[in-house]
Amino acid sequence: SIRRERRGDRCGCLASELSFLLEPSDVIAVRERPLMLDCRVQGEEPIMVTWRKNGAPLPTSPQVQVLENGTLFIRSFQKRKEGSDADMGEYDCAAQNRYGMLVSRKAKVLLASLPKFHTHPLSMSVDEGGVARFQCQINGVPEANITWERDRVALNTTDNRYTLLPMGILQVTGVRQVDAGVFRCVATNSANTRFSHEAMLNITGRTYKEPVILSGPQNLTITVHQTAILECIATGNPRPIVSWSRLDGRSIGVEGIQVLGTGNLMISDVSLQHSGVYVCAANRPGTRMRRTALGRLVVQAPPEFLQWPQSVSKPAGGSAVFTCVAQGVPEPHLIWLKNGKVLMPGHNVKLTNNNRWVMALCSHCNNTD
Repeated sequence: SIRRERRGDRCGCLASELSFLLEPSDVIAVRERPLMLDCRVQGEEPIMVTWRKNGAPLPTSPQVQVLENGTLFIRSFQKRKEGSDADMGEYDCAAQNRYGMLVSRKAKVLLASLPKFHTHPLSMSVDEGGVARFQCQINGVPEANITWERDRVALNTTDNRYTLLPMGILQVTGVRQVDAGVFRCVATNSANTRFSHEAMLNITGRTYKEPVILSGPQNLTITVHQTAILECIATGNPRPIVSWSRLDGRSIGVEGIQVLGTGNLMISDVSLQHSGVYVCAANRPGTRMRRTALGRLVVQAPPEFLQWPQSVSKPAGGSAVFTCVAQGVPEPHLIWLKNGKVLMPGHNVKLTNNNRWVMALCSHCNNTD
């Protein structure tokens, strides 16, 4: 009999063989609320879907169920359980039919949380026309949305003298007497809302000051296509001019480049070519006096398959070659599974330098796997 290949199947698998339509993905669950993890498979029936948590089989119960379409349903996500671990962990599903077993990617399930602030804004006095900077930090899961209040009223962010950076930083440039007051930040996510300590901003008289970089760029590691924000805020009287360059002399470019506030550099949709050391300089107008600060930007790329293994039919005693090629930064580590178990090199299995597994199939071999 001849089996037809599915149209549009990038791996060229046969219609009767198993393949995932939808694998479980990382998720942040909310305590005491339902949670569903997808596992949709196609292939020749019957197909049995089972789930594992942290590598161990996951028993079903009225609280934990596997639906008909393979989806895992947890009725009420719990942080702690009597006599067992919490629902947090790594989950994967396994689908099996008469052709073999297919194991999904591991999905991390975390509990939404919002602990106390570990950095609070500090009170400060600033010369009129100078720069004020407040910062708060909190480790929320998921990442908290940060907003700011002055005198317990939401800050008017339409004023272009106010710059909010996603790292919990508030910059106020060209400060005036009307900016004086009590500042605090508000953190909100799906778990909770928290308020930082309050910080006072006092405005003093204008005096001459040499250029000073209050906060320069920090070392930053992000993934391709994300947005990089490198902070550079400088003060002085007269107000210094902030400029950017790369330490290697290469051009920063203009596409996707934007300046936030008076000197922060934002690079949208970063690529691997954006990796490098960036230098911000604060110059006193009309002079050669300058201050510099630098930070390293590292751009990484997630693993990506360039070539997938193809299904083959071989007589016993022959050899089958499966090829898998992937790229990423840093370079990805490849492992192979056979029926859900890690495949190790042996007397009839070997791995070549270009990531090709050569498996000798013979009629007299012991079928132990």
